[in-house]
Amino acid sequence: MSETVAVVLAAGKGTRMKSATPKVLHRIAGRTMIEWAVDAVLEAGATRAVVVVGHAREEVEAVVSARYGDRVAFALQDDPRGTGHAVRCAVEASEARLGAFDGPVLITMGDCPCVRPETLRALLEATGERPFGMMSSRLDDPRGYGRLIRNDAGDVVAIREDKDCSATEAAVRDVNPGLYVVRGDFLRKALAELRDDNAQGELYLTDLAATAAEADRVVDVPGDLGELLGVNDREQLATVTAVLRERITRALARGGVGIVDPATTYVEVDCEVAPDARLEPGVHLRGRCRVAAGAHVDVGCVLENVEVEAGAYLKPYTVATESRIGPEAKVGPFAHLRPGSELGPKVKVGNFCETKKTRIGEGSSIGHLAYVGDGEIGAGVNVGAGVIFCNYDGYRKHVTTLEDGSFIGSDSQLVAPVTVGAGAYVASGSTITRDVPPDGLAVARAKQANKEGYASRLRARLKPKD
Repeated sequence: MSETVAVVLAAGKGTRMKSATPKVLHRIAGRTMIEWAVDAVLEAGATRAVVVVGHAREEVEAVVSARYGDRVAFALQDDPRGTGHAVRCAVEASEARLGAFDGPVLITMGDCPCVRPETLRALLEATGERPFGMMSSRLDDPRGYGRLIRNDAGDVVAIREDKDCSATEAAVRDVNPGLYVVRGDFLRKALAELRDDNAQGELYLTDLAATAAEADRVVDVPGDLGELLGVNDREQLATVTAVLRERITRALARGGVGIVDPATTYVEVDCEVAPDARLEPGVHLRGRCRVAAGAHVDVGCVLENVEVEAGAYLKPYTVATESRIGPEAKVGPFAHLRPGSELGPKVKVGNFCETKKTRIGEGSSIGHLAYVGDGEIGAGVNVGAGVIFCNYDGYRKHVTTLEDGSFIGSDSQLVAPVTVGAGAYVASGSTITRDVPPDGLAVARAKQANKEGYASRLRARLKPKD
């Protein structure tokens, strides 16, 4: 097949979204709508792509350029006059940059994120050398879609936009989802002949179907409208989100991932989950998570940009961001790993613990209700319940270092910067402000005083008077 150019239409304002975010920049399963659309055309074989921008062009261009660089160019439609005008802008911009092009031009919509690359490849192959090919679908309620007008042989001879339909045409159930392949030489000539004498006063790209039918047969490839859905409002956004989320979880399950309940498991598209990992109901994997074989992510865990190594177990409702969980580590339940947390092999982080920017060595244990932030923790260290790393002095963060084999008793506070040496003990309830030498014992708490028989006198004094 000859070189293919793709045009992605993304100039619309999307007022029905009722959002300050441009429509095509709404995120679905980890990518914006426009990224889903551009990914599809490039994976389908397009060698260059042009995105037509208009509303919020700077924001759209910034997102697309950050991901694709020079693989994608832009065309500005600053005076929206319909889809035909948008494609004309794209052709003019592409030819000004790279010269005339007579091969296939794949035209898609930036708000149709569910379209698969395989579907686009099938349309390209079916169209072949013919001037015009399109996807088609059939709906019980076709309102809002352009209708396909066919001749007695069943061939498409025109596309009638919804607002231009006669009563007879409005009853047609065959609809136009808005995906096309047009030969470049035909496209260039036909765009120049478009007229705006229609109900909306616009240049309709769909008018090319009638022009192509006069010269040759229009190719139409039946497609699943569930894949061809567009997004115009938040309800439709939720619908396509469900489609893409189910597609991701089904692919993972077929690949050997143990997904207990796909309906309640949310995995974004750039996450990697190895065969024989297990995801329980309510798990959310966001960003670029990587879950290794044998790892178990239990109910309600929310992970973003987290590596979970083989055999690790994240107990229910663990939340982690930009962290690494080592082999056979155990975390939670209800633990919070903030950015920069690095857990080595067989580390244990208990319930209601919080870690931040801390490396924890092999076999170390962080007891429940502890906070360790800006720390360096060696191997075989025990951090008791309620321990706090006091890492912030109001201006700067400071590091707490616990060397191999040290033991920090419950309810202690370590005021950074401070180091507890290898094998040293910190007595429970201590507030440590100075370094503790290796193999030393630090006790830093008020001396206990017992007053015998005082409790009854205290109760008598505090008892309310009648």
